[in-house]
Amino acid sequence: MEKVILVVHGSPRKEANRWEYFLGVLAHKLGRPLDLLSIAYLQFGSPSLEEALEEAVKRGFTKIFVHPFFLSAGNHVKEDIPEILNRFQQNNPNLEIIYTAPLGFHEKLADIVRDRLEEVGFLKAQEIERRSMEIINKEFDLSKFSPLERKIIERVLHATADPEYLETMVFHPQAIEMAINSLRGGRDILVDVEMVKAGVIKRFNRNKVLCYLSHVDEEGEGTRTERAIEMALSKETNIGLVAIGNAPTALLKAIEILKTQGRQDIVVIGMPVGFVRALEAKLLLSTQDFPFITNLSRKGGSPATVAVVNALLKLAHEQEEWSKNFT
Repeated sequence: MEKVILVVHGSPRKEANRWEYFLGVLAHKLGRPLDLLSIAYLQFGSPSLEEALEEAVKRGFTKIFVHPFFLSAGNHVKEDIPEILNRFQQNNPNLEIIYTAPLGFHEKLADIVRDRLEEVGFLKAQEIERRSMEIINKEFDLSKFSPLERKIIERVLHATADPEYLETMVFHPQAIEMAINSLRGGRDILVDVEMVKAGVIKRFNRNKVLCYLSHVDEEGEGTRTERAIEMALSKETNIGLVAIGNAPTALLKAIEILKTQGRQDIVVIGMPVGFVRALEAKLLLSTQDFPFITNLSRKGGSPATVAVVNALLKLAHEQEEWSKNFT
């Protein structure tokens, strides 16, 4: 029978000597029962390597793989552990002991270090975004979308990690171009909730982002969000985009107003989330003559809606920079 013993240094801190979870993961990776693996300590822990070897022999193991769980081949790996193994081998000549190399400078360790650095914000947001877009384009087929639609889909996937949007996103033919022109022209963005407003990236945005939710009272006919949208559309004259990420009732109110007024100069991004009226509102939006971007699903919400707005802002910024450099 074969046994695997991982040799670690050990620590005076008891919590640092808890290896049960790691052994469980390793057993799964090796496809072996957990009781065929064990930890041995050079210091500050139990069992020692000698004790672990003796226990393995008592249990009838005839072949033992010993792995020094150390980064490099220092004195412990080159001298201390081999000395213990050689001494134990002399007393147990029928036992086969196989001593592996230490962890060493394996490239996967570099991946782990990179992950740990990323966890505390080492990589700039732009680099994380770039790598995310590379993964998205590698794993998903975006060929059915136009180049501008693709930019928006990429950012929605980046924000949600949900490939369902590849099948449910719907674009009015004039929506993206009109939205970009509106943003470049300095027109305002009206949103239904503060969460959408907070998510709009600042570095590309020169446009006012309006949320009228705080302007309406708690009591009144209809929901606060639909009353806020109605109030804003009646008072503000420079709105170019309406972005609804939370409230289906706000989207229905926006559709009603724009349809009644025959407005064609405002782009509606309607992606509310929910089980009640969300899909119905988006289906209604998808039949309108005025420009829109939506997704025909119960899914949606502020992150997806903000992703669309930010993608449009970035496209507008890129076109602005191109015009400066080539005109």
